[in-house]
Amino acid sequence: MAASSLALLSSFRGPELCKAKSLISHSKHPSNVSFSFQCRKSRIPHFLCSVSVSDPQVLTGGPSDLVASILSKVTETDRGVLLTKEQQEEVTQIAQELQKYCVAAPVKCPLIFGEWDVVYCSNPTSPGGGYRSALGRLFFRTKEMIQAVEAPDTVRNKVSFSALGFLDGEVSLKGKLKALDDSWIQVIFEAPQLKVGSLEFQYGGESEVKLQITYIDEKIRLGKGSRGSLFVFQRRE
Repeated sequence: MAASSLALLSSFRGPELCKAKSLISHSKHPSNVSFSFQCRKSRIPHFLCSVSVSDPQVLTGGPSDLVASILSKVTETDRGVLLTKEQQEEVTQIAQELQKYCVAAPVKCPLIFGEWDVVYCSNPTSPGGGYRSALGRLFFRTKEMIQAVEAPDTVRNKVSFSALGFLDGEVSLKGKLKALDDSWIQVIFEAPQLKVGSLEFQYGGESEVKLQITYIDEKIRLGKGSRGSLFVFQRRE
């Protein structure tokens, strides 16, 4: 996060900033980032309660059950591409329930730092651009989609792929992070770097994304883009 994000680290007070909210309190209503962060981990307490979701397979009992459920639904789905509309709606419903457990100011929570895999996006082209469009996926098979968030204000996105099944390549972006409020962040990325085989070059220009952090813990981070796209990030081990 840029100038205002420098206050991010100085405002960290440790685990107390990462306490989960009870269902009695609700996060403020605010206003896309495509990719992660490293820090000292803090435990998020579990609240035992019953959660009502239309999908009967969703377990009840607290955020840990919801996290397990949402990961089970997006794993091995090519980051959501293989899901039906109904299955995507189930993922959205679980994300909405998890939002109730989000920490009070997720932008200030040190758990945002580290490396994250993009395991789901409701809009395939949001995290990978044309490479993830219906046409792009015919020629480029996505291998990894990683977002690294580094203190105090750096975001690095990387999409590695196999072109035509035999030529490896990757697209990487470096951006500056800025906190817009307690849950919304803005990232301004430099021109992307494309590497294919032994060739490496920069193309295009700057780009900007805004993302609301709607839930975060030691395992996952949920985000909602300015155009409504839902992202599920899973922390890399």
